[in-house]
Amino acid sequence: MRILGISAFYHDSAACLLDEGRLVAAAQEERFSRARFDASFPIESIRYCLREAGIDIAGIDRVAFYEKPIRKLDRVLDSFLAESPRGTSLFASTMHAWLDERLRVADVLEASLGYRGPITYARHHESHAASAFFPSPFEEAAVLTVDGVGEWATGTIGIGRGATLEVLHEQRFPHSIGLLYAAFTEFLGFTVLADEYKVMGLAPYGEPRFVQTILDSIVDLKDDGSFRLDLDHFAFLRGEHTSDPAAFEALFGFGPRGAESELANDHMDLARSIQAVTEEIMLRQARFAHRETGARALCLAGGVALNCVANGRIAREGPFDRIWVQPAAGDAGGCVGAAYVAWHAHEGRPRRVSLPDAMSAALLGPRASDDAVESALASAGLASERLEPDAMDAAVASLLAEGCVVGWFDGRMEFGPRALGCRSILADPRGREMQRRVNERIKFREGFRPFAPAVPVEKAARWFDGIDVDRPSPYMLVVAPVTADKRVGSEIDDAVGLERLHVFRSELQAVTHVDGSARVQTVDAEAHPRFHRLLLAFEQKTGCPVLLNTSFNLRGEPIVCTPLDAMRTFLASGMDALAIEGRLVARPASAMRLPAHAPPISPPPSRAALRFFGLQLALAQLVVLVVVGTRGGRGVLVWAIASTALGTALVALAVPTLFRWLEPRWMRIARHVSRVGSRVLFSLVHLFLVVPLGLLRSRPAWAARPDRTLASYWSKPPEDPPRYDQMY
Repeated sequence: MRILGISAFYHDSAACLLDEGRLVAAAQEERFSRARFDASFPIESIRYCLREAGIDIAGIDRVAFYEKPIRKLDRVLDSFLAESPRGTSLFASTMHAWLDERLRVADVLEASLGYRGPITYARHHESHAASAFFPSPFEEAAVLTVDGVGEWATGTIGIGRGATLEVLHEQRFPHSIGLLYAAFTEFLGFTVLADEYKVMGLAPYGEPRFVQTILDSIVDLKDDGSFRLDLDHFAFLRGEHTSDPAAFEALFGFGPRGAESELANDHMDLARSIQAVTEEIMLRQARFAHRETGARALCLAGGVALNCVANGRIAREGPFDRIWVQPAAGDAGGCVGAAYVAWHAHEGRPRRVSLPDAMSAALLGPRASDDAVESALASAGLASERLEPDAMDAAVASLLAEGCVVGWFDGRMEFGPRALGCRSILADPRGREMQRRVNERIKFREGFRPFAPAVPVEKAARWFDGIDVDRPSPYMLVVAPVTADKRVGSEIDDAVGLERLHVFRSELQAVTHVDGSARVQTVDAEAHPRFHRLLLAFEQKTGCPVLLNTSFNLRGEPIVCTPLDAMRTFLASGMDALAIEGRLVARPASAMRLPAHAPPISPPPSRAALRFFGLQLALAQLVVLVVVGTRGGRGVLVWAIASTALGTALVALAVPTLFRWLEPRWMRIARHVSRVGSRVLFSLVHLFLVVPLGLLRSRPAWAARPDRTLASYWSKPPEDPPRYDQMY
């Protein structure tokens, strides 16, 4: 049985293929479209998965979607009611997106792929939990999920045993670690859902002097890790910002940082403080999960599980013997979890525990053919030397030992946000200037950003505390201290102009962060033989088995996918050489630039689709309004239906006529008309329906101020059993 897993429509869209319970392919849409964090339906990722399995869509027995659309819409509408009369602009844009694709998963599948088979809808955090436990190497484990928000849950604690997964507790919207961290990310001048890792990287440069302010005024944190946010400091419910800039400024004594502006001590201290609060929340939740389950192992997923500093604290200070983090812990990995839910929970199939895990070292993406490599080299006008594997390893190791920076493109592309030695930029980690060189001349990014060390797993214990064969870190998701004997003292750091900051220096200066830690990747010879051999070849040249490993991309771009992507990035950066599928390419004296990637242009809708759009829109509007009305009781429901019936009928009649007039002019007006028209329509709906309903209802309990007298904020999961064939 083959199951196609899909996550889409919000950020990090992705697809995977499960064949008789084995994960055979997975990829994120951004790698093909070259649009970072691409949220569109992952059509190219799906096509890749089908090609990898050697089938077409007829070979798929079931599709699994990573969340429940109607349940999520329920939360979205409830939030608009709670925040009315504010939020008109967000309501208009959000409702257009819902009616365009988010409520039409089956229609999109049929229109884009011709698929008409069964669909499983898993809950969002159920997908995260399944992606964490089922591929893990544990027969039994506690499961902790933490992210921004799914349907209503923002985090869960559960227990996995064999082929079963049970959620015991959940944290509910709007009280969310992910949204809390996002608010500080925005206030510090970074991009939400993109730059949270920059806040994590900036944190060690600061002092945690705002921790108590955050805990006293913004977050009511309980001993069991549950918490409530004081929503007066946030704006994500109404959509203008994630944080409330005025409230944050009054609390911390300085205003929001402008994007790309200079970093001050206050900004670094605030980053350190929110990072410390996040670590404390996750550590308390992990301890509570251990008390509730008694399990000796812990699995983590959700976007916040990509916070490798917090993961490192859980690994070192938590009560668990082992932890395992899903390498694609964010929404991209939801497709994997949904597929496993369909296989185990919906189909009732047994589970086979795989060692070291079932993720195949995250090497689940496409590999490049010889023809593709040769074609890309010809397009770039680059000469290459073809080498045998041993000769290639020796040649690249020599270049690295001489101080060169090398692009490394080999084998299948990684699944998840980390480059793990197949789409990587590599350098010698020992030189102090290498971090700055790679940041500024290769990646074109901020100088404070750290890099990861890659080390053979059998040699990791000599270099990093708490990392060894029994406690590996194969996916670069755990931060560990550099061992004391590899440190060579401390000194004033000049990378960001902080004279007060004394930083650790070590034998691995380019990959040791200012607090003496490193985001470690351990490399197993069996799971990743080519990269492991290269590390050993570098050790033969230098006596050091560690390499600086960062993703093969430039700032603001996705990791490269194809040989042509690799050529573009190589020529646009300051890399010295490129090793690509057994070919070594030296940097030419005068590098040409290849044209930028241009995604394919979608064809305009068909005549039938345009004429059907009006009726579809009208019916969908009615469904939305009924859902809104039910939130206010029977009387409000009757009023909502009666007051909108005439308008709905008029829309059903008028919109097809409008689009018939627009059809011959469509290529000039393109797709903007339906979007603009929809925004106007929904703005009126918000003004004349949502606002009155919101003013009639009382403020919901979830929006109340924190109650500091309570002992816990954990909620029990919904009692109704999942309906996997339903969107709600």
